[in-house]
Amino acid sequence: MRFSEDQADAYDVIVGVLKATGIDLDNALLKPERLGKQQTLAVLGKAGSGKTMLLAKLGEALTDVGVDTISGDYEGKARKGRRTLAILAPTNKAASVLRNRGVKATTIHRILYTPMYDPEYENIAEWLAGNAEKPKIDGLTDVALERAFVFFQNNQSVPGALAVAGLRGSDFIIGWKRREEPLDVGFVDEASMLDDKQMEDLQEIFSTLIMFGDPAQLAPVGQSGSMAFDGLLEPRKLHLSRVHRQAEDNPILDLAHALADPQLEFSQFEKLIEDAAVKDERIVVAPRVDAAAMARAPVLVWRNTTRIRLIHAFRAAFGAPAEMLLPGEPLICDGIELPMKHRKKRIDLEARGLIKGGQVVYLSEGRKPGFSRLHVVGAEEPQVSAATIIKIEIPGEEEPFIPSAARMGAAFVHGAACTIHKAQGSQWTDVQVFAPDIYAASRAGRTEAGIALWKRLAYVAITRAEQRLLWVTRYMLAKPDSPLGVGDLKAVQTPVLKLGAQAPKID
Repeated sequence: MRFSEDQADAYDVIVGVLKATGIDLDNALLKPERLGKQQTLAVLGKAGSGKTMLLAKLGEALTDVGVDTISGDYEGKARKGRRTLAILAPTNKAASVLRNRGVKATTIHRILYTPMYDPEYENIAEWLAGNAEKPKIDGLTDVALERAFVFFQNNQSVPGALAVAGLRGSDFIIGWKRREEPLDVGFVDEASMLDDKQMEDLQEIFSTLIMFGDPAQLAPVGQSGSMAFDGLLEPRKLHLSRVHRQAEDNPILDLAHALADPQLEFSQFEKLIEDAAVKDERIVVAPRVDAAAMARAPVLVWRNTTRIRLIHAFRAAFGAPAEMLLPGEPLICDGIELPMKHRKKRIDLEARGLIKGGQVVYLSEGRKPGFSRLHVVGAEEPQVSAATIIKIEIPGEEEPFIPSAARMGAAFVHGAACTIHKAQGSQWTDVQVFAPDIYAASRAGRTEAGIALWKRLAYVAITRAEQRLLWVTRYMLAKPDSPLGVGDLKAVQTPVLKLGAQAPKID
């Protein structure tokens, strides 16, 4: 696949910036880092402009010249003259989208906080990484080590390889710490989701930070309509404008780019959707929400009142009892409810993917009161047991129903529907967008950074769809024809890692 002119220009600028730091991609040479002023650039473009392709090609080029990619699950002992790269996304789901495209990505949290390995098992990690001889470990056979080695060659995950050898997280991870050693180059996908504090944290770690973002998306809540990269000087911003050939026949992207027309009204946009649905099966105008699809991909809405009503309609459609959750119900992590003195416990939970906005599927109650077994969507080791506070909001009532309540731990809200703001960074094969909410936003007449809010909402919502967009036009719900379950998650055989509410480490 060849670069377009704007991609080639951006690539050349970034190559020049890297060369000034001692990473010479043109001549395949690595030199010790030249200490200087921290550099931050932004590669900006709308959906389909080739941001991810450019990121991937730059990552490949850096790997080919010998730059070490830091995954966040294990970092080998520093070597003299080593140059480093980390490819980051704000959420597990966003990172998994990159990994599915062959990019070795991890989350920002997994770079800010790194695992500390038991010294004995660190020898295995060093062997897997090619930095040491095969170790002898009491309790692990050569067969188990070979299984770990084969797994690592295919997946490049140290925790996954150790799990295949029969170990649990508590066997080899003794805690987590804030990163102290800086890294050289950081690529951040979905940078429109970053707030100013996250960008400052990353600038402290990376001497060269390159953000890839979509300026047409919604700004983070609390950012007053601005994005973290807006404050960069214009020469630090590289713009991609061309929609690539592979995306030109994508009706979803055609609709997204139509929203750039300042004269376009909501009724005209709906007519575009109806016309596209007649011509292409990837666009569907649906008279009602599909309850079955909500189990794995939330309906996207603007208003919280709509979200709460749809969640209760979903639960009623599956016959979920009021006092408990059914296996298979989707949840969204709403943060970690721990006092500041328990900072280390917070890091434990976040390191396993239980970060704000993380998508989770409820599996069952845990062995202890207040614990739940969960499947973390997009995580490399998805199954965990954690202390949980699960809240289900009730229409018209201030106090939510709480089916699971540990004294402290990871907090969740129901995930059958979510706001378009929270959906940023995620993608699903099929996406249902609740059109009456977009219409309500158009009637409100609000703008954000000079663009009609309804257009930003519609743009973000429809570009969450990888293959099919369902534009739901009415307040109606189609009941499922089969019960809710977790059979689609059974293929994941990773051992469950337990995260205690009271213990200071994984146990």
